[in-house]
Amino acid sequence: MSAHDIRSARRPDPDQPMVDVANYVVDYTINSTEAYDTARYMLLDSLATAMMAMKFPECVKHLGPVVPGANLPGGARVPGTSHELDPVQAAFAIGTQIRWLDFNDTWLAAEWGHPSDNLGSILAVADYLSRKAEREGGTPLTVRDVLTWAIKAHEIQGCYALKNSFNRAGQDHVILVRLASTAVATAMLGGTKEQIITAVSHSWIDNGALRTYRHAPNTGPRKSWAAGDACRRAVTHAINAVYRGVVGYPSALSARTWGYYDAAFQGNAFQFERPFGSYVMENVLFKISFPAEFHAQTAVECAMTLHGAVAGKIDQIDKVVIETQEAGRRIIDKTGPLANYADRDHCIQYMVAVPLIFGRLTADDYNDEVAADLRIDALREKMVVSENPQFTKDYFDPEKRYIGNSVQVFFRDGTRTEKVSVDYPIGHRKRRAEGIPLLLKKFEGALRGHLPAHRVKAILMATADPAKLDATPVQDFLGLFTL
Repeated sequence: MSAHDIRSARRPDPDQPMVDVANYVVDYTINSTEAYDTARYMLLDSLATAMMAMKFPECVKHLGPVVPGANLPGGARVPGTSHELDPVQAAFAIGTQIRWLDFNDTWLAAEWGHPSDNLGSILAVADYLSRKAEREGGTPLTVRDVLTWAIKAHEIQGCYALKNSFNRAGQDHVILVRLASTAVATAMLGGTKEQIITAVSHSWIDNGALRTYRHAPNTGPRKSWAAGDACRRAVTHAINAVYRGVVGYPSALSARTWGYYDAAFQGNAFQFERPFGSYVMENVLFKISFPAEFHAQTAVECAMTLHGAVAGKIDQIDKVVIETQEAGRRIIDKTGPLANYADRDHCIQYMVAVPLIFGRLTADDYNDEVAADLRIDALREKMVVSENPQFTKDYFDPEKRYIGNSVQVFFRDGTRTEKVSVDYPIGHRKRRAEGIPLLLKKFEGALRGHLPAHRVKAILMATADPAKLDATPVQDFLGLFTL
């Protein structure tokens, strides 16, 4: 904490966490082949979720200009649409697409989050800058540049999440999307370290959005565009710092009473487990099999395993016992009526009931039509959810990062199924070899579900060779997704 005299107008040196972020973004060179390979899959996976979100009108209505007609020809494009927007609004739109279905990558620690949310800012700024460079005879950014910035955004968001629980202060994890995207977008625009520190200070002064929209009894669709909102705010801070020369606030974190630590973080300074590198991208979790809140991914896998044994006996079930991690117990253990799809995809009981009954869990299964099946709520009422301390311990172990769940079904006649446990889902680093073919299948299926056949063919050709993809100018790559 700062010892700065609250009466003194002498400006202190910038808070060290802000300096560390600026130093990392500007100076650090990514040398990890694994990080780049994973980032490439992350890009494809994120665009897949964006294309899948285009089936949902509630998402699509957010993707255009702020007001009708406020387009920017030659600006940043929104994949899967014909929109050309200023980079601020494009960041919101792309971030909203990627996040809408809760089906993009995930990071779980003291704080939770979805680091690929930052692509909203990165892709918007990259397309804007590259199209501008193309018009003016400059050098556009390449997909490799996008991957580099994504690795750094993942690292900032993920390293802050390792030891700092914003959720316990009532704040949503998108505060870290805004932080990471602000730093990276400022650097992309050509910002100096000083300008990055300035922009980041504004990001912290924004404070954080409340998690109200993620929890009962207020769960709602804002959680699907909250990351887009963070991306939009981040690009605004970057533009203000680089193009408008706004003043920074060096003790935005540590100022007594008025700084972030005192005002919003219960007087605590941030803690860090490791220096910035490429750890987060290398260990990020992919959502491949199910569009489900990640703490429930393995629970859904357990339920899918048990489907064959219980599908014909749903009316004979006495109880369903679910063991999960402490975080899962706190976030997605819900009773009572569920108001909307956002409520359902954050309810572990719902996400277990559907595969037990139907042998599937898709994005459509959160809609009202499926939820109207009376068997789902009847089965939810028979579920008992508890914390398994070993699952919690393995969840926080930096060498494991497991997300364990177990499910067992008991019948009224006294019989029971086996207890099925899964420590980590297909999207985990330890199951990469198993997961990547399914991720690519998810990518192709998502493209075919929204884009014309000739565009799908061109995208699959462009992404087949990693070296060629990396060398592709950003504006050419994103142009393949434009309608």
